[in-house]
Amino acid sequence: MAQDDYYQLLGVERGVSAEELKKAYRKKAVQHHPDKNPGNKQAEEMFKKVSHAYEVLNDPEKRAAYDRYGAAAFEGGGGASRGPGGGAGAGGFHDPFDIFREVFGQRGGGGGGIFEEMFGGGSQGGGQGGQDGSDLRYDLEITLEEAARGVEKEISFRKAMACERCDGSGAEPGSRRVNCVTCRGSGQVRRSGGIITFTQTCPSCGGAGSRIEKPCTACKGEGRVARNTKIQVRIPPGVDTGSRLRSSGNGEAGVAGGSAGDLYIVLTVQQHELFERQGDDLHCDIPIKFTYAALGGTIEVPTLSGRASLKIAPGTQSGTTFRLRGKGMPSLRGGTAGDQLVRVQVEVPTSLASEQRRILEEFAKVSGDANEPTSRSFFEKAKKFF
Repeated sequence: MAQDDYYQLLGVERGVSAEELKKAYRKKAVQHHPDKNPGNKQAEEMFKKVSHAYEVLNDPEKRAAYDRYGAAAFEGGGGASRGPGGGAGAGGFHDPFDIFREVFGQRGGGGGGIFEEMFGGGSQGGGQGGQDGSDLRYDLEITLEEAARGVEKEISFRKAMACERCDGSGAEPGSRRVNCVTCRGSGQVRRSGGIITFTQTCPSCGGAGSRIEKPCTACKGEGRVARNTKIQVRIPPGVDTGSRLRSSGNGEAGVAGGSAGDLYIVLTVQQHELFERQGDDLHCDIPIKFTYAALGGTIEVPTLSGRASLKIAPGTQSGTTFRLRGKGMPSLRGGTAGDQLVRVQVEVPTSLASEQRRILEEFAKVSGDANEPTSRSFFEKAKKFF
């Protein structure tokens, strides 16, 4: 089956900037978010696809790998990645550098090495025979106001947790782990192929080096069971669509004493009815009366932190943009807050009372508009082009 083109999914061209990529993803994520399309499986599937595409293209290393090898570099079995324990990962990716770790004997041994250091890998073991739990991903939608001030959210999800009966060991209380008789506790066996000897994972214990005398009856020896859980998540001010928060240790529990994975919360900021976000700046259109535009005055405009006064100069034209310093989004990195850019749109009345019409007609006569419309000089200049 042909793979989706990540650039086409997000509606962008190759070579697109990070800012334009984020803007395109934000638009697609809001369009297909499950909360806005309840019961629509097609929209839910598209939301997962665009989120997956953005997470690949937003990472310079993953984007380079995708541009060179295509989507196959990031598709594991069943569309899930290999997490820290070899299971499903947080973002649905297959790490293209896994092959180097396997070739150099770093998968499952926790030995570390140059590829682990370069590409941010870590130990896969979690104690004798342990296997680290997988990372998890949670998609969370928040409002622009919540993104501006920061917010604490309670989220609930289902994950593999340590079995209470065996305390995560996988062994029935009173039972214990014993060395594997096949590999004698090493977790590996040697196979001879002529003059070459191969070392392989022990087929009896799966590389654990030990086995359980009597598996736990509650978890069938795995050491974990699936349960619903809730946690509180603190979202800092200034986050944007595509921001990822890591909750350490809140992923799936490890197997047989392995470390728990992490939980990644991927944020989507809802579109606002008044403001459009561009980086840390906010843009909005404000209608004003044509009398204000002509005579000038002070108006109040909405901001995310309340109301602000804006001085309109006499003769202001429709489309003029004013800047309110520091009224945009806070910087996620603690720098100066963005600005709010207010573009005024001059309203022309669609109907006039008789007195209003009389006064305007008098104004037109005094201004000479009735006999010499402003557009006349434009058309005189334009004649030479026809």
